[in-house]
Amino acid sequence: MRTCPLLIGALLTCSCSHNEAKHAVDAVGMKNGVVVLRAGGRTLRVEVEVASTPEQRNHGLMFRRHLNPYQGMLFVFDEEEVQSFWMKNTYIPLDMVFINRALEVVGVVENAEPMTTTSRRVDAPSTYVLEVRGGFAAAHGVGPGTTAKLEY
Repeated sequence: MRTCPLLIGALLTCSCSHNEAKHAVDAVGMKNGVVVLRAGGRTLRVEVEVASTPEQRNHGLMFRRHLNPYQGMLFVFDEEEVQSFWMKNTYIPLDMVFINRALEVVGVVENAEPMTTTSRRVDAPSTYVLEVRGGFAAAHGVGPGTTAKLEY
């Protein structure tokens, strides 16, 4: 039996608010994974959604109202360069952990203010950016020199 994509979209729209339906549709095809951080002698496991396409990266964590303490989103880029992010339509403060190709944290933007279009970045090239709940980096000692392992 084949399922009609139009019917699935209509059902999603009927069963949840517009923003939730938009997110549910946008998240289709996003891989899940884990980022393992080693900071200050501790090992931290963060369950992530992997945003690797331009569409997924543009949507990011917009419209989310909650993020569990060890959950986040991993943005994967083709090129290692200075990455820039904003918080448009993002309701919760986030920490942005910038990780280079060698899987080392090169900088952190802490507690990015929600609902703004202010550009946020660090002045070092990165290939990955991990977004987690605001305050995560300070609470766990995550900063430059922290190492990462990606499982996705």
